[in-house]
Amino acid sequence: MAFKLPQPLHAFFSLFPLHTYPPVPYPSKTRVTSPTLWIHPPSSSSSSASSPDVGALSSDVECLKWQAYIALRGVTDIHVRWDVSPDGALGGKLPNFHVLDDEAKPKLLPCHLIPDWVDGKVGVTEGALEGYKDEAARDESRPWVSLLEGSVHAALILVQPGPSYFQTLLFPDENTTHPLQTLLNPPPAPLTGLSSIVPASGTRISQTSIEIQYREAIAALSERLGTDKWFLGSAQPTALDALAFAYIHTILNAKDTIRIEVTRRVNLVAWEWRVRNIVRPVFTTVPSS
Repeated sequence: MAFKLPQPLHAFFSLFPLHTYPPVPYPSKTRVTSPTLWIHPPSSSSSSASSPDVGALSSDVECLKWQAYIALRGVTDIHVRWDVSPDGALGGKLPNFHVLDDEAKPKLLPCHLIPDWVDGKVGVTEGALEGYKDEAARDESRPWVSLLEGSVHAALILVQPGPSYFQTLLFPDENTTHPLQTLLNPPPAPLTGLSSIVPASGTRISQTSIEIQYREAIAALSERLGTDKWFLGSAQPTALDALAFAYIHTILNAKDTIRIEVTRRVNLVAWEWRVRNIVRPVFTTVPSS
């Protein structure tokens, strides 16, 4: 015998009928006809018509690094779009890569899968040496990556505007940890010490120390490049070159307080200009429909 709802309960549920509707198709105006990289937008000055030499290069170091990586591996004809919020990206982080699979169906790739896609596109894998000339060069690339992502990135954050006071009130959890804390080596000292009656909290970040480490990093980077075509004497560009370009290009479009350290090094400025002329033509904005 089938279970029946009591009449009072049945009458109550009848007041809230359940209706089902067919799915509403999303009216996408940007069909994937070419591989499309979702990035943070170029800076307002760079994306204007008065700055055609910058074009569609992102103002975000992480996005620009992947743009440089794709271009320096020899891939061409890539679209970019910057109307997608990071909240709509995989893992809440840009860049994402919108491509077509083997069956011509669109799929979205996180950035760490971009090298695999590039390998399949160009038909060449970087192998165990990751494109470097030998094991010694590959091993040497690690501390240079750490230097760029540490001291250089810390200086870049220092000149970028932080969250407003209103934003810190609305989103207090997002502002409990200063991003510089994870980049500095050694870590910054706490604001309160062991002898203080106040529990240790916060950090004492020295702007002078960051600036000194940044100047030393840029000087070392310029000396290591010398007159070579690519960093570490590689015959072809590597991931280190893509990362170095992302930082040097971003710094050259930043405030004079850190920009001047790069402009003083003629070889870095000339290298950035040459690499920019390789990277820039590869990317175009998504055509409007």
